[in-house]
Amino acid sequence: MSQSTNKTGAENRKGTNMKAESFLPDDYRPAADEPFMNEKQTEYFRVKLINWKAELLEDSRDTVAGMKDQTRNIPDVADRASEETDRSLELRTRDRQRKLVSKIDAALRRIDEGEFGYCSMTGEPISLKRLDARPIATMSLEAQERHERREKVHRDD
Repeated sequence: MSQSTNKTGAENRKGTNMKAESFLPDDYRPAADEPFMNEKQTEYFRVKLINWKAELLEDSRDTVAGMKDQTRNIPDVADRASEETDRSLELRTRDRQRKLVSKIDAALRRIDEGEFGYCSMTGEPISLKRLDARPIATMSLEAQERHERREKVHRDD
């Protein structure tokens, strides 16, 4: 894979709304009949994660810009309370997205280390369908369900 045909994560971060370029055809989807986490699949998920992260960061920049524009003195108490509620909700959303960005970064590191796509509990491959829906997944569906059942049991004590 040559650098001219593919942007690395570091190169992609330099641009503000640059999407990752790839050698993959636009209609490529990982298939179960090809070797698991081959070069194409790995590249597919890398691009998917980089683009998702770029979208989240762009949304975050828009929020910050919007909040700077909205800073004003509102004399009506009800209007001010409504504005504060909206701002609080927006900040909570951004905090969740910040946590999501760190999970995306962790998934990109797993790709670089060759660990992406394998369950952290069992070491078994995570289904392509699950990874496509949630590329930050670290556990197979079965391991995730076991983990959540154990958490629920401990919470209910």
